[in-house]
This record gives sequence, C-alpha cells and structure tokens, in this order.
Amino acid sequence: MTKRSLLLATLPALLLGGCMGTTNRGLESVHQPVVARNDYALDLATGGRGLAPGEGRRLAGWMDAMHLGFGDRVAIDEAAYAGAARDEVAAVVASYGLLLSDDRPVTDAPVTPGTVRVVISRMHASVPGCPDWSRNSSNEFDANTSSNYGCAVNTNLAAMIARPSDLVHGADPQTLADTTVNRKAIDAYIKKAPTGAGTLQATSTKGGN
Repeated sequence: MTKRSLLLATLPALLLGGCMGTTNRGLESVHQPVVARNDYALDLATGGRGLAPGEGRRLAGWMDAMHLGFGDRVAIDEAAYAGAARDEVAAVVASYGLLLSDDRPVTDAPVTPGTVRVVISRMHASVPGCPDWSRNSSNEFDANTSSNYGCAVNTNLAAMIARPSDLVHGADPQTLADTTVNRKAIDAYIKKAPTGAGTLQATSTKGGN
C-alpha cells in the first residue's frame, strides 16, 4: 500500500515533466532563422542579336508584378546569351536599382532555342515554431531557459534583414569596405532639410470672433 501511494503521488510530476517542452540549459536559442529561396522564371523570345520586339516591355511588366526590389537576385539561365539580349535584360534590371548577376541559376526545364530565360531568386527568412510556450517556466528546477527564449530577437532579425542571404553566408567584405556605399545613408541624412526649417507662422493669443 505504501509503494502504491508513492507511485500515485509521483505520477502527476512525471506527467508534468513530459509536457515541459524542449530542454535547453544553454544561452543559445533553439529557435533560429530559417532562410527559404524561391525562383521565378520568365522566357523571353530573341530576335536577331537581341530581344524580340516588345519583349523588353514584357520583362518590365513582369518585374513590376513581382515587385522587384533590394534583396532580389536576377540572373540569366543560359550563359550563351552574352550579347545584346543580355545587355537589354541588364538595362531593364538596372532601372530597378539592381545589377544583373553573373552567377548562372539552374532551372528544371531546358531553355528553348531562340529564347532567353530570366530568373528572379527571392529569399525569405522566418523563425519556425515561434512563439513557443510549450514549456511551463513556473515549474523550472533544472535551469532550463524558457521555451520561447530567443523568439522575439530572432523573429525581429528575420523580419528586418534586407538581404536574407546574408544570414546564410554573410555579406561581401568588399561591399562592407566600400565607403561610397556606406556613406549613402549618412549623406542623405546630412542633406535632408530639417522639418522645422523656415520661418514660424505668426499666431495671436487673442481669440477670434
């Protein structure tokens, strides 16, 4: 009878321990940003030495629909198209403030002769499993960190980073050392006119009728 009573008394504690979630006694969060990449392709017809008539406008319309912007990478799938067609594609990409990448992407379907394939690679960072309140921190006796530890910081990092690929392999050291690039934000801040510039509007303390 004594052994049975002891077993029944410890059963709730065992059940509670099974619902405590993932154990983590370190200071490194188990919830880390995960970067996913999606590739979007558009085949353009070529004519002569460059793109066929109207294909440049179709490319620009596609990029408008894709909301092309900073952080996206644009490349051509077939390296053989290094002539006028590539130059025309690069000119359209440049109008969005980007450079045509020299890296050749790999797509599943072969490129049809007489066409050039433009690929937009877009990355997205997120933190799966957050928020995580699976562990009851009110009954913590093993010095584990909260199951939600790191969710806020890493989720904000994933949401704010402009180029998610930097989370995978870091930024190019040459770009970081380019003082011209680094000064753009500072130069814009210095040249921006203060919001309070100009004369103040005269006001009267007397009430109007």
